[in-house]
Amino acid sequence: MSAVNTLIYPVADLDAAKKVFSTLLGAQPHTDEAYYVGYNVDGQEIALDPNGHRKGLTGGTPYWSVDDLEATTASLVEAGATVRQKATNVGGGRTVAVLADADGNMIGLMQG
Repeated sequence: MSAVNTLIYPVADLDAAKKVFSTLLGAQPHTDEAYYVGYNVDGQEIALDPNGHRKGLTGGTPYWSVDDLEATTASLVEAGATVRQKATNVGGGRTVAVLADADGNMIGLMQG
């Protein structure tokens, strides 16, 4: 498993969040769509998801890159995590899933 390389924040007001994060990060987004706003800061992806709350995200969610999403999900569930968002193809050959630990902390997984 590699390090966390993506952090996604669920936002209710995309325009307001974009102003705050552009100021915080000192950068304009590389992707600015109605469904996703993404920034790359020194190789770290920081993103805003206006559908995140609907998907069950409760706050900023770190995404870990994994080689086998299905196997990693299964092993985390066996260890006590619960699936919050089943594996979903988000385009560009990338699939993501979100789990929660026993305290409700979000664990994002990303393959591809």
